[in-house]
Amino acid sequence: MNNYLEFNFKISPLQPWNEILMAELIEIGFDSFTEEHDGILAYIPKDLFNEDELKQIHLLQNPEISISYTYQEMPNINWNEEWEKNFEPINVENQVSIRAEFHENQNLPYEIIIQPKMSFGTGHHATTYLMIQQMLDMDFEKKTVLDMGCGTSVLAIFAKQKGAGKTVAIDIDEWSVENSKENAVRNNVELEISQGTADNLGNENFDIILANINRNILISDIPTYVSVLNDGGQLLLSGLCFFDVDDILEVCTEQNLTLKRKLQREEWVSLLLEK
Repeated sequence: MNNYLEFNFKISPLQPWNEILMAELIEIGFDSFTEEHDGILAYIPKDLFNEDELKQIHLLQNPEISISYTYQEMPNINWNEEWEKNFEPINVENQVSIRAEFHENQNLPYEIIIQPKMSFGTGHHATTYLMIQQMLDMDFEKKTVLDMGCGTSVLAIFAKQKGAGKTVAIDIDEWSVENSKENAVRNNVELEISQGTADNLGNENFDIILANINRNILISDIPTYVSVLNDGGQLLLSGLCFFDVDDILEVCTEQNLTLKRKLQREEWVSLLLEK
């Protein structure tokens, strides 16, 4: 099992910079977070850590914010145990419950049960909330759907619950693929799950593409998404901080996408676009 490094970041002021720091850390390989009263604990596999990449993070250069850190090696972390200690159920608009098996049933119209193989920072919760909130008002009936960067496949599962037809889930991480397969069974839905990136999309077309990833990957991959999106199809994006929106919309405009709805929760934003 890969040993992890645990980073203890002290952040002042804490809000909103703890969320933004997590977003930037995800981009350089950090995959798990625990919030503290004065900062965050952040975890990265030892063999993925690059100190130069960490030092180049924009937030660490910002003179208006004080961020310091120490780190130590943490062998053999049980991520499920860590996740269970920190994860709270997500309730979206009193319509959708996202919970683990050990949480009580909230008796909402939709329920998604997941058991991730990693822990979640609240940034993940906010962007998941925004994606589900947008999806509540979308028509998925018999639509072909792609969940790109699927993670736990919570979005693909919800699409199926809303009546989607063929639904494809793709993630670059092997653990996500395995976890998605487990979660599909757990929620009694049929997904086509594979490991890969936007480069693996081929010629198949979709009516709806869901991508809750991060700014850099979205900017790189939006043209590919558009190439496999049917005319009149919808592209739903999140994983974005409020200051990323202009850059994303510039790319979307170049690709002849029209912004239909923008939602914001805390520092995080979701964009619904149409081809």
